Amino acid sequence: MQSSSFSIVVIPLIAISLSILFYVILLRKTTQKKIFKRYVLTIILAAFLLNAVWEILQIPLYLEGVYIWSHILFCLLASVADAIMVLLIYFGFGMIYKNALWIQNLNPSRIAFLVLAGGIGAVLAETRHLSIGTWSYAESMPIISVVNVGLSPVLQFMILPLLIYIVAVKIATPHPYT
Repeated sequence: MQSSSFSIVVIPLIAISLSILFYVILLRKTTQKKIFKRYVLTIILAAFLLNAVWEILQIPLYLEGVYIWSHILFCLLASVADAIMVLLIYFGFGMIYKNALWIQNLNPSRIAFLVLAGGIGAVLAETRHLSIGTWSYAESMPIISVVNVGLSPVLQFMILPLLIYIVAVKIATPHPYT
């Protein structure tokens, strides 16, 4: 149990550190620093809000999942972690594409790669959290039998990052008249 509580602190610190490192690298490389900063801020806010809604809505799919304040607070904390992961995905793809503003050019192959990466990441995260006992599923959770994890959290990371990036482009891209 001690190693799992250690990793509960270490893994978020690594994710935050990588996010800061990738942010600095991509900020230095882009010529459109103001737009990049606006995207990052919009992604953080949209990721927290959309993931919080998703997390709270799926409470009944988890063992002893009832709408009480402690479960809602846990969902809000999970949403902070989700927002960091959405940001890390954005930065990771920025590093791969060598373009801090890659979400301006979403195309079918980038979307497919993003959805696949989100799904694989969710499966890995769910497998880990289930194995260390962070949470358990209620019988109401649909299970992806091939990997034995819940469908809802996998769909969350297959759908929300793409939606968040689209929202960021719509909200944070300067319009010609501004």
